[in-house]
Amino acid sequence: MNEWVEGLGKATGMDEHSRQLIHVPILHSPADMGTVQEGLEAVYVEQFGRRRWQEHLALIDGFWEAVRAELEGMDMDWRRVDLYQDGLPVCGKELDIARETASKGSENYQLLMGLVGRGATLIGTEDTKLLVAEYRAVKAGLAAGLSREGSANAAADQERSADLLARRDAYIGRRIAETLLPGHTGILFLGMMHDVKPHLPADIIVVRAHLDVTGSEDGA
Repeated sequence: MNEWVEGLGKATGMDEHSRQLIHVPILHSPADMGTVQEGLEAVYVEQFGRRRWQEHLALIDGFWEAVRAELEGMDMDWRRVDLYQDGLPVCGKELDIARETASKGSENYQLLMGLVGRGATLIGTEDTKLLVAEYRAVKAGLAAGLSREGSANAAADQERSADLLARRDAYIGRRIAETLLPGHTGILFLGMMHDVKPHLPADIIVVRAHLDVTGSEDGA
């Protein structure tokens, strides 16, 4: 990851009225996936083999090591940084969720807690109902994969998945617009299939991390 964000130096030179969002497209690790992680591993190994699964885990480890090095090396006033996280519900217990997930080995959430320790604010990002719908869809997809039969309505499933992703993106965009304060920088950790930018107001300057990552990930 030699190039990070084009124009990232501007993040430390913002005026008190501007709002900036750094979008970090992320790779999810099994530790991020909660109770579906075992099913995810089983489907992956079934389709691609155990060796590919180990390579997949090594790719994720290298990715988060690079992200951590880049972010922790930034010269920023972390008290004016708001953190937004893929899959983190608006619930009033965001820090508790982050601590628990970090304790289970999630490098993503360990990084979040490290930045909170520097003064950044963790913001609930997603609608709980949409996350529940996403969880059920993932479980159903894994069950279909493990059955070797697949879904009888694959096209309809894909359409529902795309609609759910779009609704999640719209909610995330509204949430950032409502909570990112003037003079603050937001850092959005979001899977690679998401597209939040169209849902953000024009006054939020969006810069996107350019990641040198090889391999194939769904990143939802």
